[in-house]
Amino acid sequence: MTKSDLVARMATAAGWPKASTERAMRTLLAGIRASLKRGDSVTLVGFGTFSVARRKPRTLKNPRTGQSVTVGGRVPRFKPSKELKQAVR
Repeated sequence: MTKSDLVARMATAAGWPKASTERAMRTLLAGIRASLKRGDSVTLVGFGTFSVARRKPRTLKNPRTGQSVTVGGRVPRFKPSKELKQAVR
């Protein structure tokens, strides 16, 4: 399912215009992104928790150019809720 598929389903279920639903979806995602950028976690009860974790930096080589690149630092994480895990089973 893509973001546009999700927006279409939400618009149909809520009886809202797709444009308003798309705006609401963008606002939701921007809020989650901003909270994670600040280092805060976001918990959606019954769905899961988005958080930021630290990953030890490591050096890799770009196979095309041979140039060294350092990756790591802060990475987003998602922990599904118990309800979501049970729904998927």
